[in-house]
Amino acid sequence: MNQKKLLKFILVAMVSGILIGWLFHSNLSTTQAENIASYFKILTDVFLRLIKMIIAPLVFATIVSGLISMGKSSSLGSITLKAMSWFIGASLISLLLGMGLANLFQPGVGMNLPIPTAPVDVGVTATNLSLQGFITHIFPKSFAEAMANNEILQILVFSIFFGSALAYVHHQQDEGIVIAKIIDELCRVMFRITDYVMTFSPIAVFAAIASAITLKGPKIILDYSVFIGEFYASLLILWAIIITVGYIFLKKDVFRLLKTVREPAVLGFATASSESAYPKLMVALEKFGVPKRITSFVLPLGYSFNLDGSMIYMSFAVLFIAQAYNIELSLSQQILMLLTLMITSKGIAGVSRASLVVIAATLAMFKLPEAGILLILAVDHFLDMGRTATNIIGNSVATAVIAKTEGNRVEEQESVLAQPLIPNDQKAS
Repeated sequence: MNQKKLLKFILVAMVSGILIGWLFHSNLSTTQAENIASYFKILTDVFLRLIKMIIAPLVFATIVSGLISMGKSSSLGSITLKAMSWFIGASLISLLLGMGLANLFQPGVGMNLPIPTAPVDVGVTATNLSLQGFITHIFPKSFAEAMANNEILQILVFSIFFGSALAYVHHQQDEGIVIAKIIDELCRVMFRITDYVMTFSPIAVFAAIASAITLKGPKIILDYSVFIGEFYASLLILWAIIITVGYIFLKKDVFRLLKTVREPAVLGFATASSESAYPKLMVALEKFGVPKRITSFVLPLGYSFNLDGSMIYMSFAVLFIAQAYNIELSLSQQILMLLTLMITSKGIAGVSRASLVVIAATLAMFKLPEAGILLILAVDHFLDMGRTATNIIGNSVATAVIAKTEGNRVEEQESVLAQPLIPNDQKAS
């Protein structure tokens, strides 16, 4: 299925899911609606499990293949430094923007909720997220365990060691080694499997939307329309900032990039899952002109560190909850909270309902009512759609910009596997 046709099917699936979900919600009892929604959820769960099935081997194969193509190049350190500088800067901007806009819009003011005196089960565990635990967790005890649990950062670490060693051995020999050819073939096989899995994406999109609307009905969107609208307005402002910074480096090609990655962005938006868009995003970036060696390294790193949409959501949501309970936070408290989110959020890769977990931990840390999670839990799926798409756009621009700044090295080192991102004459295709 070509990209344009798949995108049309996904959009049709989204509209159909809303209409069918609305129909079921209006005509069924609560018990019947929950039963129907559970059947819809089966289709979404199966699709996401298929995506998880291909993520680990795809990340491993593409990173190792990319490192082999780098050979003894010193550009790995340069790419890592640029990527982490971008990710940290983008995270700070996203958190600051979320904090600033929450103070400007004041979405929780006027709710005047009483502070709960008894503990409330919010269904989200505020796990102990710490910098120490995160750093330790990066390094795998077992590669098999990392693969089984889809721990992208741990797979990344092992792949760097394995790929660097294989690249050294490979370039010591004139004819190369068999395992390098096997890894390259594995990449091709995984991309073919990805095409098979993506064929089912419109069905998964339909099921995800239909399940949410069947359970909650369209009224839930209307009830929270102001909060949802203000949050999406914040995302649009963040998009404008990301695109503007991208324009500084990529010029008009940033718009070609957005057009190229629109399919994975829509897929991520519809399924509220960044993982579902990962394989298509890799293909889209390579189609745009980003060398495979950069895509295969920067993108997995970005999926763990560059979560622009999640960052703005977390600071926005925490302040919304504080405002809803009429709890005033001083500027110094808000800055401390921002720095806390900056650190704890780096441990959310692979955590189920990651943003909610970090928000719950932050509420507990700053003595805010954890019951506030219930205020956003009802519409979290619809908010997650927006922040997922934002994460994908942010990672796309970051990867393309890093590739552009590595342009000269790409020309020197990528003679077979990739072409330069943008020709020297700066002509846009």
